[in-house]
This record gives sequence, structure tokens and C-alpha cells, in this order.
Amino acid sequence: MTAEDTEIFGFCRAATELTHQAPCSGNPPNQWIAFALAIGAFSAGITKSVAAEDCPGAATDIATDRPDVTNSSVVVPQGSLQSESGVNWTARQAATVIDGPTTRLRLGVASCTEILLDLPNYFHPVRGPGASGFSDLSPAIKRQLGSLPGEFQLSLTAGLELPTGAVRISGPGYGGYIQLPWSKELGGGWSLSGMFTAFFFPGQSRSNPTLEPTFVLERQVGQRADVFIEYFADGPQHGIPTQAINSGGAYRLTSTQQVDFHAGFGLNRESPDYFFGLGYSFRLDGLF
Repeated sequence: MTAEDTEIFGFCRAATELTHQAPCSGNPPNQWIAFALAIGAFSAGITKSVAAEDCPGAATDIATDRPDVTNSSVVVPQGSLQSESGVNWTARQAATVIDGPTTRLRLGVASCTEILLDLPNYFHPVRGPGASGFSDLSPAIKRQLGSLPGEFQLSLTAGLELPTGAVRISGPGYGGYIQLPWSKELGGGWSLSGMFTAFFFPGQSRSNPTLEPTFVLERQVGQRADVFIEYFADGPQHGIPTQAINSGGAYRLTSTQQVDFHAGFGLNRESPDYFFGLGYSFRLDGLF
């Protein structure tokens, strides 16, 4: 199910706000742009044989990248536009920060393929020191790779961080990331999912790459709701990783609308003391 990747604390902007580390830095990286485009082309090309029935259609229920950090392993239907938004409250001993709206737009541009755009969201300290300002704009492409042996669903996402936000929030430079979200139905309403992300920040060699694994256990409750518990961590190449437990749920008002919540806590001193958030998502079908 994130613009939550905008994010609870794992990305560059959250490290600046919540741990008061130096912001990420970098220069305009033509090599990173080329790398992300190559990954996007690769993901679009290697799965031409994916059967259409493996990917969502307009009749399927909304599947979001929120409220957990782990993104959905399926894309939005072709011709559909999905908007996912929310607000977050994050607290640690020295400061409390609210940010929002964390808006992600997802457009199904072809069968099994979507483009997505994380819009800038605003960070504001409500207690203690911290910077105020907007985060970066982040475009990406996502390709659903189909059902793998063992009935695993897998997708590949490649994205860029464009330096459009406040330097104290997101840093002055470009960034990029590669994500592999996966999922597996266990039966009886239970499912297991996760995601592996590698973040790259040119010009900050001590943080490259920053790796983020996530694992989620989810339970469907009735026909319209589900609840989850999630573990996730951010591990820079040098330094102490942050770790947290996240939990929450979602309720589908209709097949194309969802409300959600999440709440969690950190597992070490480098992580937030606690965080929670609320969100709403909707999908418009049949646009083209």
C-alpha cells in the first residue's frame, strides 16, 4: 500500500528534520538520470510476456502504497489515475514535526506499467528545533513483473529526487532510488509482503547506498478492511541504522476510495520515539 515514503523518517528529508544530520548533498547527476531511465526501460522491456490477467483492471479494488512504508506490488489499471494523500506527526525527544499532505499521483500508462509522482509536502516543527519547508519533487516509473514461481507478485520501481524543495529539508542535490516491492497471499485472509529499496545521493559517499528493507504481515478483515504490522529500517553505508515498527489499517469506502491510519514507534535512539498519520486515497478509471 506510500507517499509514506515521503516519509516517516527514512529518506534524506526526514533525517535532516528528525536527527539533525547534515542534509544530503550532490550535483546535477547526468549519470544518475541515465541510470534511472535505463532501469525504467529495462523494467518495461523484460516483461513484455507478462499476461494481461496478471495485472489489475478497472474492476479490481483500489490498492495503495500507503499507509505502510511498503509499496503495493501491483500497479494501477491502465487508463486510471490514483491519488494517495495523508498527514504525519513524528516525535522524538528533541522535536516534534508535522508534515503533509504527502501526495502521490499514480497513472496507469500501459498494461502493467505506471508512472508516479510524489508531490512536495510541507514540514513544520511544532515543538523544538527544526526546519520548515517543502520536500523535493520525485517522479518515477513502476513496472509490475507478474506472478513469479511460488505465486509471488513482484514490481520494479526507479525514481529520481529533483532538488526543488528547501535545502534544509531535502538537501541541495539530486538523488535516486530503486525499489522492489513484493507480496504473497498466504490464505485465510493473510498475506506477507515487503520491499527492498536502495537510495543513492551523489556527492554524499558516506550514505551511498542507503538501504531500506521492509516486511509486512497483513490480515483482511471482512470485505473492505485490512490491518497490518510492519518492520522497516534504513541503513546508510556508514552509520547506525534506524529501525521502527509500524502498524495500522485501511478501510475501502468504495472499490475506488480508501481511508487509512498508521501508528508506530522506533526501536533505537536514532529512530523517532513515535509517529502516526491519517490518509485518504481515490482512483479515477477510464481516463483513456
